[in-house]
Amino acid sequence: MNLKLNRPICFFDLETTGVDITKDRIVEIAVLKVFPQGHQESHRWLVNPEQPIPPQASAVHGITDEMVAEAPTFKKLAGEISRLIANSDLAGYNSNRFDIPLLAEEMLRAECDFDMSNRSAIDVQNIFHKKEQRTLSAAYQFYCQQSLENAHTAEADTAATYEILKAQLDRYDDLENDVTFLSDFTTRQKFADFAGFLGYDDQQRICFNFGKHKGRLVTQVLESEPGYFSWLLNSDFPLYTKKVLTGIKLNALNSNPNTLL
Repeated sequence: MNLKLNRPICFFDLETTGVDITKDRIVEIAVLKVFPQGHQESHRWLVNPEQPIPPQASAVHGITDEMVAEAPTFKKLAGEISRLIANSDLAGYNSNRFDIPLLAEEMLRAECDFDMSNRSAIDVQNIFHKKEQRTLSAAYQFYCQQSLENAHTAEADTAATYEILKAQLDRYDDLENDVTFLSDFTTRQKFADFAGFLGYDDQQRICFNFGKHKGRLVTQVLESEPGYFSWLLNSDFPLYTKKVLTGIKLNALNSNPNTLL
C-alpha cells in the first residue's frame, strides 16, 4: 500500500558518534523524500563530526575517523538539508526519541532554524513495538519477508523503514493511511520539546516536566523566579529545549512588558 500524502514526507536515518543528543554528532545522514505523486529522491552524506568517533560507535555503523576526514561538517550541509526537508513531514525508526532531537540540535548548533510545530512525525518503530515488539532487522524480516542487508548503514535503514511502513499499512486494518493519524499513533507522549523536559497540563499549557518545578506552568515559574531561566540557558540542556523556553519568555514579554523582567 502506498502512502496517501498531502505533501512530501522525508524518511531519514542518522549514524552518530553516540546516543547523547546534546553532546554527540552526526557522521552520516540519509534522506528518502517521498512525494504525493509517488516519486522519490534519495540523498546521503558522510559528515565530519569535528570530534573523534568512538570505536564502539564505529563497530556499530562501520564509519571511522578516516572515512569522514575530508567530508563536510554538518554546518556546511545544514542549509542544503534544511531546504530538502522544508515543508515536509518526517519519518524514521526510533526517530521521535533520537533522530529528530539530534537533528534539531545539529541544525540549531549550525545556526539553522528547525521547527516541528507545522510538521507531523511518524516513528515506524512505535507502530512495530505497539503491534509486534521487535527490532528493525526483525521488523524488515517480519513485514517484508526479506533480510536487511547492510544494517546500521543510514541508507539501508532508511529504505527499510519506508518499506516497513507501507507493509504495516497493508497488514493492520486499523492503521489509517493518513500522516496525521500515523503521527498521533506513533507518539508515545506529547512533549513541548523533544527531550521531555517540557510537557503539557490538561489545558495544553506548557509545564516543567522535571526537577523542583515539575508540574508547574513555565510562565509562572519564569515570572516568580527569573533567575531560573538564566540557569536553564547556561546549563547543559538541549538547544531545542532552550529555544522553546526562550519563545515562551518572549511571548510573555510581548503580552505584558512588565513581567519576566
